[in-house]
Formats: sequence, structure tokens, C-alpha cells
Amino acid sequence: MSEQRWNSDAWALAIVFVAGAALTQALVFEHAFNMPPCPLCLMQRIWIFVAGAWAYLALLHNPRLGIYPMATGISAVIGAGFSIRQLWLQSLPEGEAPACGPGTDYMIANFPLSEVLQAMMSGTGDCAKVSWSLFGITLPGWAMICFVVILVLAVCQWRRKRFA
Repeated sequence: MSEQRWNSDAWALAIVFVAGAALTQALVFEHAFNMPPCPLCLMQRIWIFVAGAWAYLALLHNPRLGIYPMATGISAVIGAGFSIRQLWLQSLPEGEAPACGPGTDYMIANFPLSEVLQAMMSGTGDCAKVSWSLFGITLPGWAMICFVVILVLAVCQWRRKRFA
């Protein structure tokens, strides 16, 4: 019996599927369950999109090129960093979390871009609130799991880049 192995195309397609599923889930939480994203949640969404976009570009161009899984992996690591930051903020005692700021929509409309980016990168008190969890894992924890899965898939794509 021969063992069937996935090629680079299949790994890239799996990354696109995982990223698409994660972004769909985030939009369902936002619009169906009225859970607006905090600044760090938005950064995590951006990096999931970027990781998925790299894999999609690989499918359009050539999934066997090593630059695409490398860019996907780097995007997943950066996004995981934002997940870790939010998990850390959620672990702080109530008095030590940063103060809550205005909503992200208000900040984008009324604040300079530098202040909006600062809030998106460091988080606000809104990021420390736990609004939902499943099996004791909060939303940034699930995002972290998603980033790890994307990173593993990108490594698998990179390892298979030489084979058709």
C-alpha cells in the first residue's frame, strides 16, 4: 500500500480554509452575538487574514516557492504575539488592567492614526474583559490555537515545497 502525501497546494489550501473559518467565526461573534471586537482582537483578525492571504497568493502563483509558507509562518507568529498579549491582559487582576478607552470605531473616526495604532498594538481595558469562553479557553486563546495550527500547516507546506 502506498502512502498518499499532501503536496504544497493541499497544505496552502488547508491554511486558507483555517484562516477563512477563523475569520467567519469572528464575524459571527461580532454581528450575530453583538460582541464588538477590542483593538487586540482586530489585530488578531488582521494577522489571520494576512496569513491566509499569503497562502492564497501561493495558490495563485506557485505554492512550491518557499517564500509563501515563510511569510505565512511569520504572519502567524506575529498574530500569536497579539494573542499572547491579550491573554496576559486577561490574566491581570482587575485593578492592574489598563483603563478602558473609547470604542475602536470612535477612535478610528476621531483620533490620529498613531494613537489608534498604539491602542491596537498594546490593548486597552476592553481587551482584558473575558466575554466568552469554551472549555475554559477564551477567544484570544482560540485565536492562539488557530495561529499555531496555521504555523504548523505552513511548516508542512514548506517541507513539501520540493515535491509535486
